[in-house]
Amino acid sequence: MTTEAPDLHADPRRAALLDAAASLFFERGYAATSIDAIIERAGGSKRTIYAMFGSKEGLFEALIRENTERMFSAELFGGQARPLEAALSGFAVHLLDLFTRPRTIALFRLVVAEAGRMPELAESFHRLGPLRGRHWLARVLERAQTEGEIRVADPQLLAGQFLGLVRSDAYFEIVLGLRGPLEPGEIESMAEAAVSTFLEGQRPARRVNAPDEEI
Repeated sequence: MTTEAPDLHADPRRAALLDAAASLFFERGYAATSIDAIIERAGGSKRTIYAMFGSKEGLFEALIRENTERMFSAELFGGQARPLEAALSGFAVHLLDLFTRPRTIALFRLVVAEAGRMPELAESFHRLGPLRGRHWLARVLERAQTEGEIRVADPQLLAGQFLGLVRSDAYFEIVLGLRGPLEPGEIESMAEAAVSTFLEGQRPARRVNAPDEEI
């Protein structure tokens, strides 16, 4: 069962602090953002931040975890019971849309920039986001193997290969700032190509009759 993403607006003060911190972290980076700058933008006091998050690092961790939970929400993992091609297509479209949103790109860049200093935060981001997607895909593919729709292989490995097809080079070009976000038509065509290529390679081999076998 998928855990619902937390409601970041349940506490308006917490939401305001997280939104202000996100803007500043994305603009300046973690090290160059001070507690005072966050307070100046969001209002409140240091006492409020320390009471809610414990420290600037605690605020940063909450921002990464809660944004990751919200981005990789239940919508992304819908349709496991649908036919395989439809389930993969829906997932690919949602994933490409998610990956190319400016906030997602900014969050990923921020995690990468701080991964060396805060490896547990990178692990948390991976576990709550990308790893959830791979596990969901693996379950879908394992079911398809049981029903004879695709060849039997390590579902986790296949899930990783499908994710690579979906992301393609476009994702890294966007992360590196070499191109802008994908247009809706591009997302649809990229998702369709990824699903088609993946399934073409994973369909069970057709049985060929032996020369002396009756047809």
